Amino acid sequence: MIQIEPLPKIAEDERGPTHYFNTERSKQFVCGYRKAGSVSARHYHKGLSVGKNPEILVLFRGEITINWFDVRNRDHKGSEKVTAPAVVTVLPWAWHEVIAGTDIIFLEQNTLEDGNMDTFRI
Repeated sequence: MIQIEPLPKIAEDERGPTHYFNTERSKQFVCGYRKAGSVSARHYHKGLSVGKNPEILVLFRGEITINWFDVRNRDHKGSEKVTAPAVVTVLPWAWHEVIAGTDIIFLEQNTLEDGNMDTFRI
């Protein structure tokens, strides 16, 4: 229900590292800044929107904990700690919450409209 992949590093010099990620999506993206201790999401998506099927979050800075469970089978659940840089993929029907362990910066590969039409709370 959740996949986590580190962002591959392609170079590093005295300025710092350079990483990359691929995307097939080309609409607007959401760039978020969250404070340490804040909680986001606490919802799931049914996959009705292309931008939420799956939901892809690119964590650029900080550390998060993502808790999740399958809304169709609540015994299927988990919790993952993620350190930037990483890509987090959330599949449809995965209720999820993101807890910022530090101040974070992330990009969601979807528009706000995608979320408005395909976000469900329990």
